[in-house]
Amino acid sequence: MAASDFWNNQDEANKLLREMKALKSTVEPLKEAERLITDARELLELAEGDPVMEAQIEADVQTLIPIVGKLEIQTLLSGPYDHCNAIVSLNSGAGGTESCDWTGMLFRMYTRWAEAKGYKAEVFDILHGEEAGIKNVSFRVEGEKAYGYLKAEKGVHRLVRISPFDSNKRRHTSFASFDVIPEIEDDVEVEINLDDLKIDVFRSSGPGGQSVNTADSAVRITHIPTGFITSSQVERSQLQNKARCMRVLKAKLFELKQQEMDSKLAAESGQKQKIEWGSQIRSYVMQPYQMVKDHRTDAESGNIPKVMDGDIDMFIEAFLKMRPDQK
Repeated sequence: MAASDFWNNQDEANKLLREMKALKSTVEPLKEAERLITDARELLELAEGDPVMEAQIEADVQTLIPIVGKLEIQTLLSGPYDHCNAIVSLNSGAGGTESCDWTGMLFRMYTRWAEAKGYKAEVFDILHGEEAGIKNVSFRVEGEKAYGYLKAEKGVHRLVRISPFDSNKRRHTSFASFDVIPEIEDDVEVEINLDDLKIDVFRSSGPGGQSVNTADSAVRITHIPTGFITSSQVERSQLQNKARCMRVLKAKLFELKQQEMDSKLAAESGQKQKIEWGSQIRSYVMQPYQMVKDHRTDAESGNIPKVMDGDIDMFIEAFLKMRPDQK
């Protein structure tokens, strides 16, 4: 970074800055942990029953515990693509309007989680429900190890509550699926034959109002050999939406290629399940009692408002700490 020509290549410079930030996020907590351990050991030798010094040692240990916990999680995020940004898809399942509303609630939960982490969430494509909520949404989460964390959320999420859309106040069960792939670096070669692409343009959809785009700026790209479909409608420029679609398609094709070449990556990606009863990874029960429970790890929380505000680290960390043969 001290080189005089460091900023001549902006893309390469930014890549190195991200790498430096990632390394510092690991090295600095490690140095802090080492300092606290050294101080505690020195105080322990001098304490000899001194309550003031013993209290200081206890305070140092309490400060050390979360630092060591974070370092442990960092060691678990060492997969080949864990450092990447994440491309997420949320899709409503069985349950109609109720499931669309549930998908919207999950979208809010994950964007709040991203904000708390200091990540940036950027919507690619969104299809609103006919009455409420979201049928499906694709978005990008930009941040160090975003994919490493969010791969723990892949699967079907189940909601049990008294439906606000039911005049008889009956209890309903709704489902939504969460899918995620890593966003690969621009310098990774993925061969895409333009003859294999079907490109459609259309008007952006939305709930209405002044923000509705009246031009055919939205883009949908279908990769004919694989059947992969990507779409973007959040930009007013057709070229920008097309670029977003190509970025997502490139990531999907790269993941497919890696699955074919590397059985380990295929195991990490997991099997897609039907968005219905019996295939959920986590249940969010709001009535008759309040409980969020992960069926893979048995991690649970009784504070649903806190979880729905994005406090899901306990579930992610419990999954990351599982043995590979349990995942």
